[in-house]
Parts: sequence; structure tokens; C-alpha cells
Amino acid sequence: MLASLGLASCVTAAVETAPDPGATPGESGVMLCNADAARSHIGQQATQTIGVAILRESGARTLRWGPPNAAWTMDYRQDRVNVRYDEAMMIAEITCG
Repeated sequence: MLASLGLASCVTAAVETAPDPGATPGESGVMLCNADAARSHIGQQATQTIGVAILRESGARTLRWGPPNAAWTMDYRQDRVNVRYDEAMMIAEITCG
């Protein structure tokens, strides 16, 4: 539980990180998420450093951490990358939305 709280405090830093300047915005000018570009991080430890890398590689504007057994809102955002991790703080899934 405490480990999850520590990672939650890191989310702010990761969310405020700008996406890759070479990324291409969608038709609306919003940076679009490409989860495939960041899926190489599945199986790695969920840390702030890895979160920043996932954000940069995916081209997303924001990152949302998904702790084990947590409920998520169902709102879809094309500029957000979602990273779920397990009880051992290992990244299990990377998706957009």
C-alpha cells in the first residue's frame, strides 16, 4: 500500500512532462497516444523514470497509473497513456485512453 502511495506522488511529475517534440499531433491538434511504441516496458518496475519514458515514447500528453485492483473511470482520452501494474510494482499493461 505504501509503495502505491509513493508512486502516486510521482504521477504529477510524469504528467507534467511534455511529450516528444517529434511526435505528431492528431487532426484536432491533440497529441495522440501510441501505446505500441511504449509496450517494451511491460514487465519492468513501475517507477517515475519509467513513467516519463512511457509518456515520451507513447507521444501521449498525460499518464495514468493503474494500481492493482483499482477501479478506473471509463472516460476515453486519446492523449492519455494508461499503465497498470501488479502487486510487485511490475508493469502489466500499457494502453491508450
